[in-house]
Amino acid sequence: MKKFIRLAWAAVLSATPLAAAHAQAAYPAKPVRIIVPFSAGGIVDSVARLVGDKLSTMNGQPFIVENKTGAGGAIGTDFVAKAPADGYTLLLVSPSHAVGPSLQRVTWNPVRDFKAIDGFGIVPNVSVVHPSVQASTMAQLVELARKSDPPLTYATAGLGTSNHLSGELLAQEAHIKLTHVPYKGQTDALNDLLGGRVAMMPLTAALAMPHAKSGKLRALAVTTAKRASALPDLPTVAESANLPNYEVGTWFGLVAPANTPAPVLQKLAADVERVVAQPDVQAKFASLGMELALQTPAQFDAFVAREYEKWSRVIKQAGIEAN
Repeated sequence: MKKFIRLAWAAVLSATPLAAAHAQAAYPAKPVRIIVPFSAGGIVDSVARLVGDKLSTMNGQPFIVENKTGAGGAIGTDFVAKAPADGYTLLLVSPSHAVGPSLQRVTWNPVRDFKAIDGFGIVPNVSVVHPSVQASTMAQLVELARKSDPPLTYATAGLGTSNHLSGELLAQEAHIKLTHVPYKGQTDALNDLLGGRVAMMPLTAALAMPHAKSGKLRALAVTTAKRASALPDLPTVAESANLPNYEVGTWFGLVAPANTPAPVLQKLAADVERVVAQPDVQAKFASLGMELALQTPAQFDAFVAREYEKWSRVIKQAGIEAN
């Protein structure tokens, strides 16, 4: 009898990996949630819904977008970090994913607690100045900033925002002093830039270029590592000002809790790659101002790690304290 029980138990144990493998092979067998840590209607939400709809059609299971907002994206991110690592709760990430832990006291870590599925692409910013500023290139702006007393001012949508960190990175990489002028939102900041009350600001191309074409602002460079395909004649900050480590943009990708099974991650990555290859998806990304730059799981994990390290250093050097 004891021998029979031992044999039966051994059979159960040996079958467990097979059952798990079968469950993973059948993934997804129920609805999948894509958590967006920001409000509906924004660009992060738009990207998630576009990708989610395509994945739903492809897999015959709903990929449902849920907005869990608050604390600059930290609440939704924390929810996914603590979710079961089974592939049924995913997170649409953007720069706040790498920046947040240095600005807030959170329990999650973007490198330790998540595994990449794919990176989608990046929305470049454009560094613009008021026409009264005597600089037509980033190199000239940096040289002007070195001589300016008091320091040149730059407007932002608030402490810790993309525009703020763009300015801090520029000051640190170029070894110049700039005065940060935070506003309650991007609209107020842009209005004061247009009025000449501040000297410069990094803006999305969609906001910057209409004012640059009308002559109300002067576009100097894009902030990403490569030139934007929509603005091929506009150099990067890195090449124009000889700042090879300067790279800023609003990037997007999909991640899962860290211990999600490899077969599930691999299937999701392959599905996302098929989604991003579709012409209508690429057209929608372009309409959002995104430069398509698909990153594999390994590439996106490495990218997030670099972003986390970079912004941690910039924030610490700038003396911005976590709250």
